[in-house]
Amino acid sequence: MTEGKTIDFTEAQIKQFVESKRPPVEIRNKVDIGYTYNNNVLEIFEMRPRWNNPSEFIQSPIAKARYVKSKELWKLYWKRASGKWEAYDTETDIKGADQMLKVIGEDKYGCFWG
Repeated sequence: MTEGKTIDFTEAQIKQFVESKRPPVEIRNKVDIGYTYNNNVLEIFEMRPRWNNPSEFIQSPIAKARYVKSKELWKLYWKRASGKWEAYDTETDIKGADQMLKVIGEDKYGCFWG
């Protein structure tokens, strides 16, 4: 038993998903995929070196999801070219993290992965 540490199964699922989307190790200094997960809000982003300063990395958002505890479902968003987040249109409510990650991975409308 691990004392003092709570295992967050949702974050474990997210970490596994993002790891599956990362490019091969040999090109990760040119492009990579990362995420943040805080207060039930997930953001997945692409990381690349800044064109005019290769030692500085910039993050470009791919997807954002927020877990709404009161409704027990995930709200999913994609970022428009205008820079505004917009709700990702799904036919059904997204109940679990596994379902939310599946929707992002499948990217039915080409909003996340192009």
